[in-house]
Amino acid sequence: MNTLYFDCSSGISGNMVLGALLEIIGDENYLSEELKKLNINGYKLQISKKVKNGITGTYVDVIVDGKDEYGHIHHLEENEHHHHNHEHGHDHEHHHHEHRNLKDVNEIIDNSSLKEDIKDLAKRIFLRVAKAESKVHNKSLEEVHFHEVGAIDSIVDIVGTAILINKINPDKIISSIVNDGYGFIECAHGTMSVPVPATSEIFAESAVKFRQIDVDTELVTPTGAAIISELAEEFINLPAMETEKIGWGAGFKDLKIPNILKVYYGKMEKPNEDFVVMETNVDDCSGEILGYTQELLFKNGALDVFYTPIFMKKNRPAYRLTVACKREDIYKLQNIIFKETTTIGIRYRFEYRTELGREIAQIDTKYGKIKAKKVINNGETYIYPEYESIKELAEKNNIPLKEFYKLT
Repeated sequence: MNTLYFDCSSGISGNMVLGALLEIIGDENYLSEELKKLNINGYKLQISKKVKNGITGTYVDVIVDGKDEYGHIHHLEENEHHHHNHEHGHDHEHHHHEHRNLKDVNEIIDNSSLKEDIKDLAKRIFLRVAKAESKVHNKSLEEVHFHEVGAIDSIVDIVGTAILINKINPDKIISSIVNDGYGFIECAHGTMSVPVPATSEIFAESAVKFRQIDVDTELVTPTGAAIISELAEEFINLPAMETEKIGWGAGFKDLKIPNILKVYYGKMEKPNEDFVVMETNVDDCSGEILGYTQELLFKNGALDVFYTPIFMKKNRPAYRLTVACKREDIYKLQNIIFKETTTIGIRYRFEYRTELGREIAQIDTKYGKIKAKKVINNGETYIYPEYESIKELAEKNNIPLKEFYKLT
């Protein structure tokens, strides 16, 4: 299955994500063209190559109203200052501190002509940031206003990410452990410790695994934190995958480590995680109870249930109960086993299974119709009669069961 793997060893920010994903797509114009569907003006994308500790990556800068966005790390903090826009004679430099809240941002996204999947993903990422700011500043989602979530550059970062992810359309997205730095940085509210409060809260509300490394600055922006929190399913070392492309997204800062987000795109073998095998050993339960338990398990979705005779401690004759089921049925079936038997522990594992295509068929015989499974393997067809169906005809016609197997 097509997989994206984010190597966040040097942190993550919105523009680093754009740079890396643009390299995977291989078309710098695609993002600019799609962003036109947002129907917002007053900015342009500047895409260039930057060298970080000898590694070349793509750097994406959002230039608003002709002014460079300073290039410093983005902070998504609540805007406590009254906004003065250029219509009142003030300098355009403050345009990116526009006073917008989450509702305003969602309206911009909803009113665009982007695909619904792109809109939904972008809004989910924005919501993560808004919830974090709400918590940090003890205000409702409606009350929180942002310096940069409402600004054009953050809209471009987050919606742009959604656009590129939709274009790549991976089956799975995973990430490394996310590294942030340490120390203190200056922002709209004064001096903040790293990770900044919004980033910390975004991580606290997600399944992200992150840590601090020995770099004295911020490596993860709140935008970056929200993006990776929303996108990644797991935070693990790079798994076995056949890599087709690598995207290198450059950050603004020059650090003692390469300030680069590396994103792998390739194929990973799809794990058969839907097939589960559960086992438990029982040495103090009657045959009647075990038989009844088997019936209940089958009625509640077990794919297979069987008992194996075993000898346990002190040479006690016992049975191992084995249940095969789908992932979603694990807890329901475990509860039946715990409730009906005397076991106090159940093992389970995920296994691979090869399934042949099958369909229900009917066979016409001189004794009547027989229900059967029609199974296809490598272009060959096998037909297996259903036991209950041939049993019924065998009894009705007083003919040995084995004769019906010959008929198929």
